[in-house]
Amino acid sequence: MRHASLTLTGALFWLAACQQAGVPQAPGRADLSADLVRLTVPGPPESAEGACWASDVTPMVIETVTEQVMVSEAKLAPDGRVLSPAVFHSESRQKIVQEREEVWFRSPCPQEMTVDFIASLQRALKARGLYVLPLTGQMDAATRAALRRFQADRGLESDKLSLTAARELGLVTTDVGKK
Repeated sequence: MRHASLTLTGALFWLAACQQAGVPQAPGRADLSADLVRLTVPGPPESAEGACWASDVTPMVIETVTEQVMVSEAKLAPDGRVLSPAVFHSESRQKIVQEREEVWFRSPCPQEMTVDFIASLQRALKARGLYVLPLTGQMDAATRAALRRFQADRGLESDKLSLTAARELGLVTTDVGKK
C-alpha cells in the first residue's frame, strides 16, 4: 500500500512539473485595417496575376456635439444677490469625423468560395462563438453578420471575407504576391 501511494505521489509531482512547462501562445489578432487600400481612381489596385480583391464602402462617421450657450448673463444686485439667473440654450452641431470612402482589400478568389469553403468559414466562426446556426455552405445574412463581427474586431468593417481574415481563421495558407 505504501509503495502504491509513493508511486501515485511521484506521478502527481511529475504531472505538476509537466504543467509548468511553457504553454504555447495563441496567435495574435491580425490588424485587417493594415491591408486596406484607398484609391483615387476606380477599380481594384494593380497586383500580381491571380490575386483577387474585394471592395466595400466604409461608412461616414459623424460626431454630434451639444453645448450650452449663454443667451443672457445673470443680473446681480449691488450686494451680489442674483436677481435673475443666466439663461442658456442647447446648441448641437454635427462634425464629420471620417468621410465615406471605398476601400479595397485582398480576398479569396470567387472560384475558391465553394460550398465546402463557406461551410468551413461557418465552422470557424461557430468555433469562435460568432455563428450559431447550422452549417449550410451558403454565404447568407447570418454568415455575413458573423463575418462582419469577426473582421470589425480587427479593423475591417465588412461582411466580405478578407484574405488576412481567411488566413487567421485557418481557411487559406498561401499568399499570392501581396499588393
